[in-house]
Amino acid sequence: MKTEDRRQKTEDRRQKTEDRRQKTEDRRQKTEDSPKGNEISMRDYEGKVVLVVNTATGCGFTPQYKQLEEMYEKFHEKGLEIVDVPCNQFKGQTPGTDEEIHQFCQLHYNTQFPQMKKSDVNGENAIELFKYLKSQKGFEGFGKGKMALMMSGLLMTIDKDYKNNPEIKWNFTKFLVDRSGNVVARFEPTADMAEVSRAVEELL
Repeated sequence: MKTEDRRQKTEDRRQKTEDRRQKTEDRRQKTEDSPKGNEISMRDYEGKVVLVVNTATGCGFTPQYKQLEEMYEKFHEKGLEIVDVPCNQFKGQTPGTDEEIHQFCQLHYNTQFPQMKKSDVNGENAIELFKYLKSQKGFEGFGKGKMALMMSGLLMTIDKDYKNNPEIKWNFTKFLVDRSGNVVARFEPTADMAEVSRAVEELL
């Protein structure tokens, strides 16, 4: 009887492990929507190096769109994909409709990489993609320099515990995913874009 109990407990643990693995896989392969309502599955990016970014049109970091587009044009044929997720959760800096956001990016930065519909990246309505990304790479600091100090001061007024949770802190946080689907790096908006570019290139 004891042997049977142990066998059942082992089976229960195995099933729980499998359930957790499947939930993780479901998050990794989550389908998101483009501004036009077209579903874009993360499965489309299997075998690619992917940079996922939450963006805004009225932020001090918005000019990073230029560097993102330059990176995309330089590395896309080698296997880079950039997934742009507009978000209005940070001081309301993305107030437009999906179409207005798309037009802004086209007009000012001529972006060619895929853009999702405006979505939440924190809180109970956060999309599954960002829930998964945050579970894989937490916050490790804003780095050094004037901008890092400024962001640290700002976050203290918003969330005094910001250093100890994985939530997205601001617009233009970036997650780098390798060809096998592993989340290998997280870059806060204060990270040097040259550093981001080098990390991408190393995976191609």
